[in-house]
Amino acid sequence: MKENTGNPLHLTSLNHVSLVCTSLEKSIDFYKNVLGFVPVRRPGSFDFNGAWLFSYGIGIHLLQSEEPENMPKKSKINPKDNHISFQCESVAAVEKKLKEMGIDYLRQQVEEGGIYVDQLFFHDPDSFMVEICNCDNLPVIPIAGEMVMSCSRVKLASGAISAQA
Repeated sequence: MKENTGNPLHLTSLNHVSLVCTSLEKSIDFYKNVLGFVPVRRPGSFDFNGAWLFSYGIGIHLLQSEEPENMPKKSKINPKDNHISFQCESVAAVEKKLKEMGIDYLRQQVEEGGIYVDQLFFHDPDSFMVEICNCDNLPVIPIAGEMVMSCSRVKLASGAISAQA
């Protein structure tokens, strides 16, 4: 096998995010009914309570906390906290739905060179931060000397960066 210095571990994609939760039922409900994940079978050999959900090419693995009363609870929505981000078709439609569902959120807009990215941040039932955005508006441009395997909005051609048609 040829040595791949740009990808030393030969990674191919993000597989799943694992989250410890105080209430497995509340978390399953949130990830199904708010974010659209679908419960999938998990190995029966696991000797702990949990659930696997899947959508958008990634899995969410929920693990029931052994000490739910000792889990930290955050009330302030802080976009600089650990979070997972999902691309959406319409930030306005997501914002409307969050309002209808009574979910507290924080809206932000980032501008870079005339390109605007809208972001909505909110917590899951255990205060894990979720971001919904139109981040695909912002091109992924490698830092000089860095090689990118693939980008959704930028194509590398003969050393030059060109926008995809």
